[in-house]
Amino acid sequence: MTAQGTPPRVLTVAGSDSGGGAGIQADLKTMLALGVHGMSVVTAVTAQNSLGVRGAWELPAEAVRAQYRSVVDDIGVQAVKTGMLSSAELVETVADLLAETDAPVVVDPVGVSKHGDPLLAASALDCVRAKLLPRATVATPNLDEVAQLTGVRVESEEQLRDAAAAVLAFGPRWALIKGGHLPGDAVDLLTDGVEEHWLRAPRHDNRHSHGTGCTLASAIASQLARGRSVPEAVTEAKSYVTGAIAAGFALGAGIGPVDHGWALTRGAPTD
Repeated sequence: MTAQGTPPRVLTVAGSDSGGGAGIQADLKTMLALGVHGMSVVTAVTAQNSLGVRGAWELPAEAVRAQYRSVVDDIGVQAVKTGMLSSAELVETVADLLAETDAPVVVDPVGVSKHGDPLLAASALDCVRAKLLPRATVATPNLDEVAQLTGVRVESEEQLRDAAAAVLAFGPRWALIKGGHLPGDAVDLLTDGVEEHWLRAPRHDNRHSHGTGCTLASAIASQLARGRSVPEAVTEAKSYVTGAIAAGFALGAGIGPVDHGWALTRGAPTD
């Protein structure tokens, strides 16, 4: 918080989730919970619920550029998080905007939804590799996204190092390889190619985990905006997301969301 009482400012550049569990909605909830001022650039509108994505409509690049410049030129940012960018044109547009922004960037290279729905055109992958990942302070792919981007398939904890090396080869300063799809504890590897930080958390028996990746990336960006180092930011974000997963709740007939406000509402009246 500044002397004038203005909280750190974090910008999310991502798609909208009409069900409220992922995307822009998850990002802004996370930012509120972690004490920063969240702002948004909407890249696409999706029609989705607990059962999956029914449709997605990409916004024009000029609309994305105008939203971004409106926020950054007037309000300023202490961190930026990117999520669903949909197409090569939008990836390139956002990468060019990030190149002009002096703030840490968390890139969540969203490829598919929790339900397996594609959210990134195959034609955009080269642009993500060549233009977006080099802008990242931290890249946060899950194992499916690692395979999509690098061809490396991880089936054991030891192979997380191979995945990280393959991602770092595209230029991010740090790679956080999320091992949540592996059996056992939820283990992630954060590395810049020299330092290694293994982050472990118990796996909660809760299928309601929609929005986990968006939430983690936004939590990291929020902590970076508060002045944390990358290892500190990721460690604190992992702790926050672990609690949010544990508190995830049923919504609709499918996969419910994590509870972004779990730490704020714990002990609060429910009626």
